[in-house]
Amino acid sequence: MQLDLNLLAALDALLEEGSVAGAAARLHVTAPAMSRSLGRIRRTTGDQILVRTGRTMTPTPYAIAVRERVHELLHQVQGVLAPSRELDLATLERTFTLRWHDSLVALSGPALLSAVHEEAPGVRLRFVAESSIDTPELRRAEVDLEANANRPSAPDIRAENVGETRLVIVVRQGHPLTRRRTVTVERYAAAEHVTVSRRGNLGNVVDDALARLGLTRRVVASAPTEAAALEFARGSDLLISVPEATTRSAVADLGLVVLPLPLELPSAPVYLSWHQRYDTDPAHAWLRGLARTALAMGGASS
Repeated sequence: MQLDLNLLAALDALLEEGSVAGAAARLHVTAPAMSRSLGRIRRTTGDQILVRTGRTMTPTPYAIAVRERVHELLHQVQGVLAPSRELDLATLERTFTLRWHDSLVALSGPALLSAVHEEAPGVRLRFVAESSIDTPELRRAEVDLEANANRPSAPDIRAENVGETRLVIVVRQGHPLTRRRTVTVERYAAAEHVTVSRRGNLGNVVDDALARLGLTRRVVASAPTEAAALEFARGSDLLISVPEATTRSAVADLGLVVLPLPLELPSAPVYLSWHQRYDTDPAHAWLRGLARTALAMGGASS
């Protein structure tokens, strides 16, 4: 059975107005067009719907019985096909899953959570760890928002550059390099290093830059998170090269020293990524706005 939703709108107008002319004016169609719609409704339902009583039209018992249901059904259809874009944050109840780089969670997560709780107390945030392999959670709607240095290449994933940060060196207090007036690239390469890689990679863009200068460095270990790598540096002469924004809490809480990186490297970008299905979702757009602000406050400067 093929149904025409236009007939539902026509039936609602006919029952509300009680006449073909009134229903036609309400829906901005001609009277003959409304008469044809009434004929189709009669054939579909097997009921006359409106019958003539003198100069007026009277609804049949069936029409009276379904009037409220028809009106409610039309309202529901309109809600599906033309949903309201208004967002009531005070009553919004929703759980968002965010997969952010661990340093971004530490730096910007608290500000985001505070802003969300203040504006929409019914919203919950789930921060999940990054995977060691590329995963399609954004496509599968298992993750709502990502934030890291990777720009997705998939055409259905949106990516917005919300900032950038440069690399610096982090060492313990009293490290031999802290007693030098400047850290030369040769001294940097001669030291022992720990890389940060959730995949366990021992090399990165730093090694590529050193290779162009004919230098190599000795990487003795890799750590899955910056927090873990900083603990290595805290108790040894190992060097860690990390985004500058990460070092704010490290210097204050761990007693570490930040030194300039003696290499010309482009700043590390920070991308906010989501699936295109959420482009026009009001709640998701609201969260993205708060995330941009929180990431900027955390130290990612554009």
